[in-house]
Amino acid sequence: MKTTHLPACQPAERTRARRQLTLAATLSLLGLVIPLTAAAQQTSPQPARQPFVLVTEAEAAASQAAGGMLVPRTTPAPGAPRIELVAPDLTQPVSAPTNIQVRFTTSAPAEPKPETFRVLYGAFRLDVTQRVLGVAKVTKEGIQVRDAVLPAGRHQLALVLTDTLGREVQQVVAFSVR
Repeated sequence: MKTTHLPACQPAERTRARRQLTLAATLSLLGLVIPLTAAAQQTSPQPARQPFVLVTEAEAAASQAAGGMLVPRTTPAPGAPRIELVAPDLTQPVSAPTNIQVRFTTSAPAEPKPETFRVLYGAFRLDVTQRVLGVAKVTKEGIQVRDAVLPAGRHQLALVLTDTLGREVQQVVAFSVR
């Protein structure tokens, strides 16, 4: 039997909703169906958003065992786009789940091309872009991912972006999760 929870409301409204549910249940037992008001149709609250697993424990362990990502020693082209990690604060260990916010900036007349954004993880540069795109939308301004989960330990992400003039930038972000 389906349990219907009454909405959080004033006692008089709750009593009215209870009566409507009782009437609806009685009529339903008799094979009659009537539409209920919105208050009586409400069910239990929506469950909280589930954390998003950015990297599994096995992927993190393999990357850490391999020694981490090699950091490119190149200088971006003049006027290339910039990738700025706004959150989380990497001056201290990050706790999971965490929100991640990345901002893109470019020099006029170029603009960031969101469709070129990639996220590569760890020593093997595992492409986790599709995982990110499954829970967040990349815009010309950046991307915001909520409740990302990474296992405890050291991690490296390479964030890659190209602008409308074809200039590519790669920003490597290293951090620890406690």
